[in-house]
Amino acid sequence: MGEFDGKVALITGGSAGIGAAACFSFARRGAKVVLTARRAKEGEAVAQAVRDEGGDAVFVQADVAIPEQARGMVEETVKRFGRLDYAFNNAGIEGEKCLTHECTTENWDRTMSVNLHGVWYSMKYEIPEMLKVGGGVIVNMSSGVGVSGGAGIPAYVASRHAVVGLTKSAALEYADKNIRINVVCPGSVKTPMHYRLWSDGRNVEDTDEFIGDLHPLGRVAEPEEIAEATAWLCSDKSSYVTGHPLVLDGAWTAQ
Repeated sequence: MGEFDGKVALITGGSAGIGAAACFSFARRGAKVVLTARRAKEGEAVAQAVRDEGGDAVFVQADVAIPEQARGMVEETVKRFGRLDYAFNNAGIEGEKCLTHECTTENWDRTMSVNLHGVWYSMKYEIPEMLKVGGGVIVNMSSGVGVSGGAGIPAYVASRHAVVGLTKSAALEYADKNIRINVVCPGSVKTPMHYRLWSDGRNVEDTDEFIGDLHPLGRVAEPEEIAEATAWLCSDKSSYVTGHPLVLDGAWTAQ
């Protein structure tokens, strides 16, 4: 018996990186998984890989920055599996690297639309379904720079800070409705976004060494480490945890 047997999990941005790792983590615990992403080929491949391992997963193409598609992915989840118990609102983009005064309105708006509006749209449609079944757990994605700061990525940093605030507000609103809402704040993780942001012409190994040296633990995190923390936040083992930004950054923000 898995600890998530009989439960249904919706994971956005599930086609790669932390989201893909979370699909396996939740499925191995027995949850039925619906993963969403904009890229259908990659998303279908992850769902098939989970099924090949014995899990139950389906892919639904959706862009969480579009309200109708955010609503649609939740409706499809309930249509497929009858309920929604867990949601990991993980989809996000890094935006463009720039100084604040050089940030374009297009970059600002696009980054906010995915990283902040997408989380809100997702929760807007997830929460009513959780209320119907007597509760649930939501985990949102932020970043270590969502509780500190980071030069050269102003839209990304602002969006990640906003998600922390949104999470705390929602956690207060639904605490007495048996819905817990938390947010994970990773440092650098071995994901496509990590390499797009920090490679600067370096190969994978050199990028990981350079960025890893900036973290007191001396390395970059594996996606599975963040996925496992997310699953813990959804489990009964964290039953007294809500409204919490869980920082998973190798002590980077402690410096």
